[in-house]
Amino acid sequence: MKTKQEIVANWLPRYTKRKLEDFGEYILLTNFNKYVDIFAEKFNVPVLGKDANMTSASAEGMTIINFGMGSPNAAIIMDLLSAIQPKACLFLGKCGGIDKKNRIGDLILRILRRHLHFRYSRLGMPIAAIRGEGTSNDYFPPEVPALPAFMLQRAVSSSIRDHARDYWTGTVYTTNRRIWEHDEEFKEYLKKTRAMAVDMETATLFSCGFANHIPTGAILLVSDQPMIPEGVKTDKSDNLVTQNYVTEHVEIGIASLRMIIDEKKTVKHLKFDW
Repeated sequence: MKTKQEIVANWLPRYTKRKLEDFGEYILLTNFNKYVDIFAEKFNVPVLGKDANMTSASAEGMTIINFGMGSPNAAIIMDLLSAIQPKACLFLGKCGGIDKKNRIGDLILRILRRHLHFRYSRLGMPIAAIRGEGTSNDYFPPEVPALPAFMLQRAVSSSIRDHARDYWTGTVYTTNRRIWEHDEEFKEYLKKTRAMAVDMETATLFSCGFANHIPTGAILLVSDQPMIPEGVKTDKSDNLVTQNYVTEHVEIGIASLRMIIDEKKTVKHLKFDW
C-alpha cells in the first residue's frame, strides 16, 4: 500500500504539470487564473498547467497556484502541498461582505480582533474562520478552531500598511453552498455569527494547513455584498472589482511573503507535534 507522501508526491505534479523541485518554498493560493497571470507577467515567467487541473507560476522562491473553487478543492491542494512542505502558504481569495459597513474592495485578512474596527477602510485582517463547510470535519472534530499562522498574518498587516492602506478585522464564515443568496433563513444565521464576510475556502485551508503542518494565512478581497439584492455578484460587478483591486491584492500577497523571506523568520507557531 502506498503512503500518503508517495501519493501526493505523484499527484501534485500531475495536477499542476510542475515538477516538485520547481515549486517555491512560499506559496500563494488563489481561485482565479487572472491572479496567476498577473504574477507571471510581473516576473516574466511562464504559466504552467493550462492543460491540467491547476495553473501555476513560479519566481524568486514563490509559487502561485490556482486550485479552483470550493472547500473540497481547498482540502486537495493543502494535502498535495504536503509533498513539498512549504514554509508558508497565503490565500488570495474573494469573499462576500456580511457586515453592511464592508465596502467592495475591502480585504478581509482573518485575524479576529474585535477591539479594532475600521469603519471606512478597504482592507481587512482576522485570525479565525468559522467551519461551516463540512470538509474540514474530515480532518478535525467540529470544536477545533480554524486559525491562521500569526507570524504570516502579522507580515500581511505590515504589507497592507506599507501600501498605505487600512484594513478590516474579523472572522470569515466558510460555507460549501454556492447559491444561498435567496435563502433568508441562512442569511439571518450568518448575521448571528457576527462574521465579517463569507467565502467557500478559508476555514478549509486553515484546518487542512494545520493538519498538514503548513503555516497558512489569508487575504480576502470583498467582491460583492450578497446580503442585499443589489449587492449579489454579476459578471459586470466582478469585472470591475478585478480591474480595480486585483493587481494590488496580488502585490500585497507578494510583499507579505517577501517580508517573511527577507527577514528569514519562521511562521510556525501552532503546535504541530501530536
